Amino acid sequence: MPVTASAFDSPFASFWMAGFECTDQLNAFGHRVDFLPLTGHLELLDQDYRAIGQHELRTVREGIRWSQVERRPYEYDWTTVQVLLDAGRRHGIQQVWDLCHFGYPDDLTPLHPLFARRFAALCRAFVDFYRQQRPDDVLIVTPINEVSFMSWLGGDVRGTSPYAQGQGWEVKRGLMRAYIEGVAALREADPGIRILTTEPLVRVVPRPGAGPAEVRRAREADRSQFQSVDMLAGRLCPELGGRPEYLDLLGFNYYFDNQWQLEPYQTLPWANEHHDPRFRPLSALLQDAYQRYGRPVVLSETSHPGHDRPHWLRMVAEESVKALRAGVPLLGVCLYPIIDRPDWDHLTPWHHSGLWDADVTQDRPGLTRLLHGPSAGALADAQALTTRELVRLELVDMA
Repeated sequence: MPVTASAFDSPFASFWMAGFECTDQLNAFGHRVDFLPLTGHLELLDQDYRAIGQHELRTVREGIRWSQVERRPYEYDWTTVQVLLDAGRRHGIQQVWDLCHFGYPDDLTPLHPLFARRFAALCRAFVDFYRQQRPDDVLIVTPINEVSFMSWLGGDVRGTSPYAQGQGWEVKRGLMRAYIEGVAALREADPGIRILTTEPLVRVVPRPGAGPAEVRRAREADRSQFQSVDMLAGRLCPELGGRPEYLDLLGFNYYFDNQWQLEPYQTLPWANEHHDPRFRPLSALLQDAYQRYGRPVVLSETSHPGHDRPHWLRMVAEESVKALRAGVPLLGVCLYPIIDRPDWDHLTPWHHSGLWDADVTQDRPGLTRLLHGPSAGALADAQALTTRELVRLELVDMA
């Protein structure tokens, strides 16, 4: 199936993008972690934007950090967001905004009766703040990042607020009620706004030789990855107010451990060196997601820790080309995180998963930037590969 030019009406400034870790959540120990200063991005903002520009990364994912913007109900402090906005303008960097990237204000959880109302008010306030200074820019917003993951982390395994167990479904409903009311508020304030969903793209399989009950549980777990987007579209829990027109840009987050066996739990090796028939290539997963919703797709987060980073980048590029050739309107790939980050719960181990590493021998590793040369080379190769394919598709369409 050929990809038409209209399907590639992309709002993004570059196909390859950079994501700066912006979580402000409460971690497993109840401590607020704020990664904007922890990773040094706020202090080194100009340096970071100059650096990504040198690698032809002209679109970034940033976050407003809800817990820091709204310290008192319905009172908003946009000071830090303004700093980010000004830097984007100085360096010609397009910013895609997460309004809630894991963190909520101290007095809220997704189970709070006013959670959705407060979030919708935040959405209106953000559009008003943004449009006062940028009335004509394309505004791309992710209302709430990774609802599927956060509902599990906070609702089933007590990893963050509301620190519940066995309440994942209720937390998911609470998050999606807010998401849907937030999208309605955003569209009312700015009908031209673009909504980027960012949900995990996974594959859950039964063990070889599993009985019917295990197979059924694995299939149900696999299908559950789409519940949040189905809610947004009104296909599931229509009483929450979801609508098909709320689906816009479909972002999917894919990491090295996103395919696993359910019982007993074990990940499927991402290189599939043993040719496990249960494993599906990334391009096939993207094709499945596109066929399910029929909307343009973005790989909104992807990275790999350690020395396998360049191999992962080349795999992502090759699978992106395969997806494009299969007719998937893939609009971009975001390297997330672009700058190294520590663990949420234990802040001393750093992941070494960015294009730039932190120097962990320093007192403040977040203020250091060490370019990972092999990853930089792999990124250049990946950019060249996808550019050739995009050019080829445009030429075919023009003919």
